[in-house]
Amino acid sequence: MRGRLLVLAATVFWGTSATLARYVFRDRAVPPSTAVALRLAIAVALLGGWLAWRRPAALRVRRDDWLYFVILGLFGVAAVQGTYYYAIARLGVGLAILLQYVAPALIVGFDLLRGTPVRARVLIAVLAAIAGTALLVGGVGQGGRTIALGDWAVGFGAAIAFAFYIVYSKRGLRRYAPDTVLFYTFLIAGVFWGCVTPPWRILAAGYEASLWLAFAALGVFSTLVPFACFYAGLRRLPAADAGIMATLEPVVAVLSAALFLDESLHPIQWLGAALVLAAAIMAGSDPAAIEAQVERA
Repeated sequence: MRGRLLVLAATVFWGTSATLARYVFRDRAVPPSTAVALRLAIAVALLGGWLAWRRPAALRVRRDDWLYFVILGLFGVAAVQGTYYYAIARLGVGLAILLQYVAPALIVGFDLLRGTPVRARVLIAVLAAIAGTALLVGGVGQGGRTIALGDWAVGFGAAIAFAFYIVYSKRGLRRYAPDTVLFYTFLIAGVFWGCVTPPWRILAAGYEASLWLAFAALGVFSTLVPFACFYAGLRRLPAADAGIMATLEPVVAVLSAALFLDESLHPIQWLGAALVLAAAIMAGSDPAAIEAQVERA
């Protein structure tokens, strides 16, 4: 029970932090790139300080692995962070997070293209993800809302980037502790987004104190706290159980957005959401993929 409560706490932090990000973008007119840069900088500073104090050995990596961390940091974490936050800003919380949960089915589809044998239930998961995504996209027009093709492309790009991250992170997770991979990939992604949105430009924007508190909350409660809860729970639960519970994240995000931002899905999109979540549960039971989930949010 303690393990389940810890994983549940992680999903609550991940889901509600997406709502906070949407509020910052929609109601406070903060560019997604600014929030990404600050979130990564805060997370790196806190996680790096904690590792230096409590686990200095976790900061040591082999010289031969630096290229691997650069690739994973840029094309995995930096790409996931940027596309996901942009999708939240443009598509809303529910659509953005549910589209990213298509990633497990994309991984299965990639395995199929390579000729890897796949079980029948996993094939069903792929079909469910495709059908669910079609309902999510098709249901947008019910509210008279239109979404630009480029915004849809970024939303699906977030799923592709997340799928790449899950697959490519397996090598690092075999050699290093998860917090080592988390720190260095976030560091590299933070440097990238710090170049896109330099610190002096952020300071020149003159954000008020309440916004800086929101930025701090995004850095702490969307990364470090759920990271600690998830892995504490994972130590007490089978990986598959933890992964299934983690799929509650979109549910929390959609309910949170409905409660605090008056955003919700249309009836046909709720059916699509159920299919996408079912697909994620069926296709995402690989323990390595589950461990990699923690670095998405």
